[in-house]
Amino acid sequence: MKEPDAKDREILGILSKEARIPLKTLAGRIGLSRSATSERVAQLEKAGVIRGYRADIGQMGEGLVCAFLLVTLVRTPSLGILDELARYPDVRRVSSVSGQLDLVVEVEVPSIDRLNTLRDLIASHQGVDDLTTAIVLRRDIERMAG
Repeated sequence: MKEPDAKDREILGILSKEARIPLKTLAGRIGLSRSATSERVAQLEKAGVIRGYRADIGQMGEGLVCAFLLVTLVRTPSLGILDELARYPDVRRVSSVSGQLDLVVEVEVPSIDRLNTLRDLIASHQGVDDLTTAIVLRRDIERMAG
């Protein structure tokens, strides 16, 4: 492949920040046709300049990582787990829900390491059957009560 030119670098700059941008939008931003943009992206992929597309999860505003812990209990109700969750200051909200899950636990932690530690503590509780973690990448709509 030829050395990346200014348009290629522009493509790379946009994709590094917005990996899931639609090709049509990318083409419009760099001022090329969709087919020319597609060809350039394909060449960059083939040459190994673009090695993949992924979510690069960093800190959420003010240095916090927000996540939902989706908990299935051994049996319900399980008041012991609610008492346990209330002890952790990183736990912001616990909701009992219907369906396959039993609890949705919203947490805000200072780091991924702290999230892993908290997750392990909760998962090891005798009343917890299964726990899945969903990290909040961004909040698209947020309304305050009132």
